[in-house]
Amino acid sequence: MAPRASCREAADRRRDRLRPRLQLPEVARGDDDAALDRRLAQSGDEHLAHDDRRDHPRRHDVLADEHYERPEHEHLVGDGVEQRAERRRPSVPAGEPAVEEIGRHRDAEDRRRPVGVVAERTREEDDDDGHRERADDGQLIRGAHDRGQYGAGMFDKVLVANRGEIAVRIFRTLRELDAGSVAVYAEPDRASLHVDYADEAYLVRSYLDANELVETAQRAGAQAVHPGYGFLAENAAFARAVLDAGLVWIGPPAEAIELMGEKTRARTAMRQAGVPIIPGTTEPVRTVEELLGLGHSIGYPLLIKAAAGGGGKGMEVVEAPEQAERAFETARRQGESYFANPDVYVEKLIVDPRHVEVQILADAHGNVVHLGERDCTIQRRHQKLVEETPSPAVDDELRARIGRIGVEAARACGYVSAGTIEGLLTAEGEYFFMEMNTRIQVEHTVTELVTGLDLVREQVLIALGEPLSFTQDDVELRGHAIECRINAEDASRGFLPTPGLVTAYREPAGPGVRVDSGVEAGREVIGNYDPMIAKLIVHGVDRENARHRMLRALAEFVIDGPTTLIPFHTALLSHECFIRAETCAGIVESLDVEDGSPARPVAAPGRTVEDVRTVEVDGRRFQVRVTEPEAPWLELARRRRERVRAGGGGTDAIVSPMQGTVLAVAVADGDEVETGALICIVEAMKMENEVHAPHAGTVAELSVSAGAPVATGQVICVLS
Repeated sequence: MAPRASCREAADRRRDRLRPRLQLPEVARGDDDAALDRRLAQSGDEHLAHDDRRDHPRRHDVLADEHYERPEHEHLVGDGVEQRAERRRPSVPAGEPAVEEIGRHRDAEDRRRPVGVVAERTREEDDDDGHRERADDGQLIRGAHDRGQYGAGMFDKVLVANRGEIAVRIFRTLRELDAGSVAVYAEPDRASLHVDYADEAYLVRSYLDANELVETAQRAGAQAVHPGYGFLAENAAFARAVLDAGLVWIGPPAEAIELMGEKTRARTAMRQAGVPIIPGTTEPVRTVEELLGLGHSIGYPLLIKAAAGGGGKGMEVVEAPEQAERAFETARRQGESYFANPDVYVEKLIVDPRHVEVQILADAHGNVVHLGERDCTIQRRHQKLVEETPSPAVDDELRARIGRIGVEAARACGYVSAGTIEGLLTAEGEYFFMEMNTRIQVEHTVTELVTGLDLVREQVLIALGEPLSFTQDDVELRGHAIECRINAEDASRGFLPTPGLVTAYREPAGPGVRVDSGVEAGREVIGNYDPMIAKLIVHGVDRENARHRMLRALAEFVIDGPTTLIPFHTALLSHECFIRAETCAGIVESLDVEDGSPARPVAAPGRTVEDVRTVEVDGRRFQVRVTEPEAPWLELARRRRERVRAGGGGTDAIVSPMQGTVLAVAVADGDEVETGALICIVEAMKMENEVHAPHAGTVAELSVSAGAPVATGQVICVLS
């Protein structure tokens, strides 16, 4: 293990390396040039290992001196220095690395780090230890190597194995770092924004085909892969495949992904490390009988969770014994469907807690810091809707304690890169580890606004072997930030997805407003994937200032086409529970919030309505109230909405409330069902929706089966 580097010195080195393009005369006047001109060895050269450059001149100084002494290598100097203004950096020469392992997780870890360059050797060497392979016969140690072999300097290209807003967000940081960006896209995403924003784009069969993604990175000439979040971001096999291909994985070690991805193993590891965990099992629960036994021993309610799960998938609440069998089967089915692993474990359900997570950054030199907490309590179906930092329920003392728990958890699994420790905070101030997300989070944006850090940039530099440029004492949280997820969902219909063409799109702006988006006007929200359109983030001097700023930004945000959660967020942030910084338990699914905006007053129900319009008289604008006859189709629309909410398309027909895929069918032709009986389960955009019988009857004309696609309004069956 290399000695722990001074974070202050690391900051200076990083600024030197990532500063704007150096001119050749400026490079030639480096501090060590006099010795180099005399071709004298430098003190400490023999001790260089990977990225420990404290005794080593800057890489460009070596290149510049070599240019003066060796005219035949002039083209190499031009590539390495004079052409750095171009966004696509060609390869530059590097000498033989003096190898000293600093990675502690795997033998291949050295591929993730830059290397030092020793003084020139004129002899040949048969075994190039720095490359972990035998050198070609007759290869000069001082000969020019492909930059991708050794990773010196910033990456030429990085492939982002993701789509949508997170792909665009990563591309932006890569552009600032002067690194090329490579996008991948599946056929439905051919016209998506991330494809156009990247420098290069390649068609793939699936975002889940690890081998194809690695082959595409190699074909594109990328040196590194960033997984984003979702898809294969927490797939240890994908991380290993990237490393085995000689590429850099911009993320945590595969071992850490594997450990924290298996929730039961993670709970065991955290308990052994002294990190408090929620009462429950540390081994998979195999049968309903086991589940019932746990309910008897630790009491109800219980929470069943997919052992390989995350993102709110595969979670079912059991409030009483009679709910156990169905909840157990549902959680196992979701685990198999989303994570190819049906195993589940069980925790005691903590009633009305706060979901508080800690952002972690760790480098390969043993430095681990936390960047404060995020409050993600407001959710629907165990998926986050609103995130903020700092948490209104956390004071400085509790923040330090939660932060220590996060750092200890990261150290316990040998973590490197950005990660998040998720936990539950009780009203009494108890904090329990829940899981670790071994990737960049959707809500990393709020942490960036209060700390001033670019977390994706930190991920890239850590992957290059850089030590953190700051210590825990340097971390300061300034102001308050809130994020609202702008999804293509209809809150008034139980948050059903609403994919479709975006016909108009205008983002809010002004002080303290940020939008991370994956669409624009004329693009489509694809039904095959997550329903997120954009993330709206604001920063204010305190929580109330940030709340008012968010309301202003929501009012400015224009998205026409798909129904979105903008009205829902407006209603939620105006609700007393949010203003008082409560957990808002039970409010998210309540009808008065879901509708988003107040209903239009009806003067004569079903016949006339009152509306507010803006008029201009002599150059002055007025708002006037107008009473007019109701359009005849409004009553029909109301009746149809009521039928859809009840799960029926008419007196006898039961229709699908959304476009998607049928996961399971619970009935067959001829079955007698009672009111509220489960008919089938339809999944779309990572959301399951149960379709129930609106009244008792006999099932007939069943038209769907498990695995079959279904369209919005399609008749599933008829009840007679």
